[in-house]
Amino acid sequence: METKYKRILLKLSGESLMGSQGYGIDTLRLGEYARQIAEIVGMGVEVAIVIGGGNIFRGLSGAAKGFDRVKGDQMGMLATVINSLALSSALESIGQPARVLTAINMFPIGEQYSNRRAIETIESGAVAIMAAGTGNPFFTTDTGSALRGIEVGADVMLKGTRVDGVYTADPEKDPTATKFDEITYDEVLARGLKVMDITATAMCRENHLPIVVFDMDTPGNLAKVIRGENIGTRVY
Repeated sequence: METKYKRILLKLSGESLMGSQGYGIDTLRLGEYARQIAEIVGMGVEVAIVIGGGNIFRGLSGAAKGFDRVKGDQMGMLATVINSLALSSALESIGQPARVLTAINMFPIGEQYSNRRAIETIESGAVAIMAAGTGNPFFTTDTGSALRGIEVGADVMLKGTRVDGVYTADPEKDPTATKFDEITYDEVLARGLKVMDITATAMCRENHLPIVVFDMDTPGNLAKVIRGENIGTRVY
């Protein structure tokens, strides 16, 4: 089957793992994601994944409640490890090999991340799930996914969200918001659109890593993006 992308970095938000329950990990949503990911590996795509931790803990909101920012961000990193373990378990349960690589040494929970290890993993047909962000405070998982996507030589970063692309405003709050099919990094920055944080967007721009923002919660959408169908928004 013809695919538009050979090697991808898939960024999933922690919040999306909550499904309809409002907290934690919804096993139905997790299973849907695992099936979509296994489907594209079956199409011959090499898949590296970064997951956020917002369904469990966010460093920034923790800092707002009085947590030390560095410790808050470290708690957020641990939340991403929990989500990464859950996804690897869901993938393995349907016969799709996966490996968790952590930015901070957490043996035996995961192997220490290196780009060589990640590339070996995805070239073998397993999914590389890269946890604990960059391993540093003050960096989001968006920046972590931009960095990892560049390090493993991904063709594209696919940002799976609850909305079906990038809009002129938040479509959940503004009914007049219109969707972009394509938009440049510069326009995203100039308009102050909340695609990703500024650091992540700048990294992608400097290293020519295109981003596709799409609705991951609709089963089958991931395969459609891989085939090059016109869904979501391409940022280039």
